[in-house]
Amino acid sequence: MENRYTLVEHQRPYTYQEGDLTVTRGSAWNGPGCHLGCGVLLYTDAAGRLVKVEGDPENPFNHGRLCVRCLDAIESVYNEGRLMYPMKRAREDRGKDAWERISWDEALDLIADNLNAVKERYGAEAVIFQQGTGRDIAPWITRLCWSFGSPNYCFGMSGMSCFLPRVAGCAATTGAMWVADYSQQFADRYDNPEWECPGVVVVWGNNPVVANSDGAYGHWVIDVMKRGAKLVVVDPRRTWLANHSDAFLQIRPGTDAALAMGILNVIISEDRYDHEFVERWCYGFEELAERVAAYTPERTEEITWVPADKIVEAARMIADAGSAAFQWGVAIDMTKEAIPAGQAISAIFEITGNIDNPGGMIAPPSILPYSGGWGQDLMSPEQAAKRIGLDKYSLLNFGFQMASTDELIKAIETEEPYPIKAAWIQTTNPLANTAPDPERTLAAYRKLDFIACVDLYMTPTAMALADVLLPAATFPERDGIRCGDNVQRGEVINKVISLGECKSDQEINLLLGKRLNPEAWPWESVEEMYGEVLKDTGMTFAELREQAPAYLPFAYRKYEKGLLRPDGQPGFNTQTGRIELWSTFYNQAGLDPLPYFEEPTPGPASTPELLDEYPLVVTTGARTWSMFHSEHRQVPRMRALHPDPLIQMNPKTAEACGVTEGDWVWVENQRGRCERKVSLTPIVDERVCSTDAAWWFPEQPGEEEAGLFGMWDVNIGKLIGYEPGRAGFGSNYKTLLCKVYKVEEGE
Repeated sequence: MENRYTLVEHQRPYTYQEGDLTVTRGSAWNGPGCHLGCGVLLYTDAAGRLVKVEGDPENPFNHGRLCVRCLDAIESVYNEGRLMYPMKRAREDRGKDAWERISWDEALDLIADNLNAVKERYGAEAVIFQQGTGRDIAPWITRLCWSFGSPNYCFGMSGMSCFLPRVAGCAATTGAMWVADYSQQFADRYDNPEWECPGVVVVWGNNPVVANSDGAYGHWVIDVMKRGAKLVVVDPRRTWLANHSDAFLQIRPGTDAALAMGILNVIISEDRYDHEFVERWCYGFEELAERVAAYTPERTEEITWVPADKIVEAARMIADAGSAAFQWGVAIDMTKEAIPAGQAISAIFEITGNIDNPGGMIAPPSILPYSGGWGQDLMSPEQAAKRIGLDKYSLLNFGFQMASTDELIKAIETEEPYPIKAAWIQTTNPLANTAPDPERTLAAYRKLDFIACVDLYMTPTAMALADVLLPAATFPERDGIRCGDNVQRGEVINKVISLGECKSDQEINLLLGKRLNPEAWPWESVEEMYGEVLKDTGMTFAELREQAPAYLPFAYRKYEKGLLRPDGQPGFNTQTGRIELWSTFYNQAGLDPLPYFEEPTPGPASTPELLDEYPLVVTTGARTWSMFHSEHRQVPRMRALHPDPLIQMNPKTAEACGVTEGDWVWVENQRGRCERKVSLTPIVDERVCSTDAAWWFPEQPGEEEAGLFGMWDVNIGKLIGYEPGRAGFGSNYKTLLCKVYKVEEGE
């Protein structure tokens, strides 16, 4: 088959000598790090030890730039807390440090025997397969799940409130997912003659230089600013980018839909939308115009706290730009009604014609459809129909083919519509990280007959729940290919070291898959398995390794060329063939077909009676340079950069609460409370405070009776509940009410 890739020309082979060191080109596409897959150079000495990690200047993705998480990967790779060997313990010893080292064969046989026993008694659907953040696990864990026969592949977050609401919403209304165009689809990047620099970049609910949302390297925003792009920032905090923006809209958390509708109101009422694009390619514009007519800048200011003149200024900048790209983030997903919020924001770039245009929003080309997983054809339609939540939330068909986390918790607790009896938990630490109401989550999972976990370290989740625990490899310890979010490129992770008996997630899935359903896992090695994924590209794994990264063909305005629809006709892959500003699918699903704003509950406007007790809005999940979700807490230099869980407060707010810089405080609402350390800053509104999430202390005792590594004291999830939006997507992680008061001595 003809190779469809554009290959990067390298000055050196993928591995070469530099003095006494061997240098190996690769990608950081799993822990430790984040979910970007930056190009790296791994330096090993004559003893085979990793001694240095640098950015690869020949990789077009990051052009040699790396953040501290990769630069300091060595401290994580060789950390004394790493899991090195498979372990087991008795079910009655869950929560206790009562582990017994076992062989890989014993561990995998034990897991297969237990999962098959559950399958035989209750059906394959009684086993859930749970993953955490994206990176490179989705294709392999989905194949494991579906080849076993379970429809219940899941993510431990209420409303699946991370990326999935935007994926599902875009797919339902446009037939594709849309990301900002920074030329990342081209090997020659900014020099590609087809690409144009965005006139405006709108950073909405994302701090990209720290968070690197959805496969977008954060410094690309700065790259295009240097090339002339103007910047609009929507954020509750005055971030570094906000300080360098042309328009900063400091929004009240959870009011994104109202702000988007206010911007739409200005664009439409001032006749600044793209008439030709709307008339040819959009459906339901008149209905949208009628819906947003009530959201005047003045009314929008009352709701969002953003001054009316700023709303008008931003709307005009977006509409009048030759092109506008939206760098939108998980803050949009982490509100209860995330679906209409995303629908309203996407309508801004849709009616201004910023769809599949240079410097606008593009539909990523895919090697392997990230949202669809791999191996759906292995499961019968009858089994697929049993997916938990599918009968209640039809929009699940447009997401990551996941079961509803909220409905799964109910199913475990009630055994309705059927029992859930076992779990495979891989690349995730939900108790400390994503799970709301961790007490309820722990109590539910305790009911399961069998749980296996895969991780780099012993975590609160693994200590509390696992019956078998398998040690995963870090990126320098494994071979792999990058199949992930945003614009997919052919990227290779190259193994340079081995530690203990750690194995890659892919090898673990392959070995277990061969025990559970050998016909679905016919490959003898992960390299053979990668070859199966790559076969339609015309490249083998070995060939890709030599010249990665490699780029798929890309075309702008695919809707004009019949490249977005399976029938090859022009248009979009929707029922009407157009972008559905008025959604036929939402209408058929019993949802509002138009975007709308619903006040967060609780909230200043929806529950004013609570303000005397809980006067502050707290937004959770603030990103930090040195950590990624619940990772890196045990890595010395990473931890030194951010040693404690912080709550950012305006100095005036702190004074009113009777606290000051460095005080340990309780952050409390009607659900529960947790501890934080005060950080005074003017970047937050006096009515708002902001805190990071996913905290635990690996240096503290791990047994459940001793507090699961101190997790219970600092778990912000105790303030959050299982409360998804109407569509089953979105939940209020960033829109809580709280009070803040000092921790007293002895507490």
